[in-house]
Amino acid sequence: MIDALFNQPDYLAAKKQLDAIALRQNAIASNIANLETPGYKRLDVAPAFNSQLERACAARDPQQIAALQPQLAVDATAPTVSPDGNTVNLESELLAMNKNSLANTLQTQLITTDFYRLRMAITGKS
Repeated sequence: MIDALFNQPDYLAAKKQLDAIALRQNAIASNIANLETPGYKRLDVAPAFNSQLERACAARDPQQIAALQPQLAVDATAPTVSPDGNTVNLESELLAMNKNSLANTLQTQLITTDFYRLRMAITGKS
């Protein structure tokens, strides 16, 4: 019974988004750490993940959503910002970090709301 609650497409999608957010945070930290490394290419979550997650959510298929795994990839859209070929821009990374933090807050709030409703249903108290 409890497994059915945690296999809902919306819950699984929120968990996968949190996985991607955590992975993106690691990529941002790596990018900032390699700001002055010659030839370093900016990393981010592979763009295919979001489109795959959207398709899986549209299909409302829990197995398809659960099977998705976010992956890191070189950001092919990042322009070279230094003569040594490095593609990391500090201002862009700080902006991405703030945006990622907001996404984390939103997804965490969505999951927390689900748990709050579950607790209300079980206990009858808010």
